[in-house]
Amino acid sequence: MSLRTVIGALSVASVVAGGPTATPELRVAAASDLQAALPRLAERFQRDTGVAVTLTFGSSGNFYTQIQNGAPFDLFFSADTQYPARLQSGGFADPADIYKYAVGKIVLWARTDAPIDVRRGLQALGDARVRRVAIANPDHAPYGRAAVAALQHEGLYERVRSKLVLGENISQAAQFVESGNAEAGIIALSLAVAPMLRDSGSYYQVPASFYPPLEQAAVVLSRSPNRGAAREFVAFLKRPDAVRLLQDFGFSAPPSAAR
Repeated sequence: MSLRTVIGALSVASVVAGGPTATPELRVAAASDLQAALPRLAERFQRDTGVAVTLTFGSSGNFYTQIQNGAPFDLFFSADTQYPARLQSGGFADPADIYKYAVGKIVLWARTDAPIDVRRGLQALGDARVRRVAIANPDHAPYGRAAVAALQHEGLYERVRSKLVLGENISQAAQFVESGNAEAGIIALSLAVAPMLRDSGSYYQVPASFYPPLEQAAVVLSRSPNRGAAREFVAFLKRPDAVRLLQDFGFSAPPSAAR
């Protein structure tokens, strides 16, 4: 199955359900860097609790706007901490419920048949054979902002700016590279190590010092009728086995957790 097919299915909703249940169904808005890891966690959570979970993946900034406009989600997993904090300050998320669940990382990724040697790092993007470089839209995607920061750190942003193609979210940016519509992309490590990409290309991990930390946080939304189950899901993510699974997908544990 191609990344295009996976994203097409998950961008609407990925329902993890084992059959009819009397318990409430959690509706979760999640940043696209979680598209490989979070369904597995949701499946384990349902197996343990019987609570079904519907996952919708997209850009954190777009979800922020949708939630402000009344989108019926119970829980929001952002790719940063700013959007959850702003929802809290605006009364859209419970002030006592914020959990820093992971730190994301970015990589330079290219297909094995691409005319680029990712081992050269970001400097490889200056190669004339690289005509398009995919990143997430920095206007509403934290991973896009991290990509821009890394390029600026290396003095490359102005040189490659005309080559940039912007995905609506980090998964779409990865899709552009996986499909051959871009020769390279700066994407989430969590996608590069997922089954859909790991066998079709290679990556260079961008040093963390090149961009601000991608600390990621989740919040329970104040309009949710299922806040108890949502808090239970957050508590589940603090279990050692859940933390290990996130680490298997390239995430680091945050330096501290906040509620």
